[in-house]
Amino acid sequence: MAVTTATNRHTLVSRIRYSIPNGLTALSLLLGLASIVTMQFGDLELAAWLIVWCGLLDTLDGVAARMLNATSSFGAEFDSMADVIAFGVAPAILIVNVGVQVGDIAYDSGQFWVLLLASGVFALAGAMRLARFNIDTDKPKDGWFTGVPITACGGGILSSLVLVLVLHRELAASLPLHLYLPVLMFVLSLLMISRIRFPKATIRNSKLINVFQIVNIALIFYCGITRSYPEYLLGIGIVLIVGGIIAGRISQRDTAEQSN
Repeated sequence: MAVTTATNRHTLVSRIRYSIPNGLTALSLLLGLASIVTMQFGDLELAAWLIVWCGLLDTLDGVAARMLNATSSFGAEFDSMADVIAFGVAPAILIVNVGVQVGDIAYDSGQFWVLLLASGVFALAGAMRLARFNIDTDKPKDGWFTGVPITACGGGILSSLVLVLVLHRELAASLPLHLYLPVLMFVLSLLMISRIRFPKATIRNSKLINVFQIVNIALIFYCGITRSYPEYLLGIGIVLIVGGIIAGRISQRDTAEQSN
């Protein structure tokens, strides 16, 4: 009886331990769906913030899984499915709505179909990127991704870009969004499915890099929670992607030189 009770208690604790990161993942997926619904009612600002919150939850579920030692194959697959919705489909639909509502792209124009195609390619590339991440056996060393993560593209760049365009209509009116938006979507799609080495947010040997990461994560959470300073989110998103690509190229070159 005592053994059975201890086993049941252990099973219950284990279920609770795994349910925490999976629950955060589920919430991220639901917020992604909420973003899609919200933008259909015309509230593009709230829809974009919902995607930002998905990014915060994606960070938290990874931290929770590692701290609780609750990583699993199910959790990895579930996380990828949530990411497809939150950072692939939702941002793609959001960009189409921004093109129409902010960029004044007409439904019956060729510009609309180009934007729709670019958004579809983005969602497809994001799904392919996640599928490859789950099965890729030729991954770079620990601390690096292969290709730019969908979270950085959909959650970091596109959501904050939409917020800046919505909150600064005079800036949006001065830009040829019918050209810039499709080009951006195609470029981000290529970055996601590329073999570029891209750094993960993890502890590094450099204290300066670690401080930089911690401070920026804290600032990103502050901006997301308070729904403020989307300009910072966009700026740091661009810096991190450009800097990450450069760091990946340097690391790849150093690795090649060492192997020779």
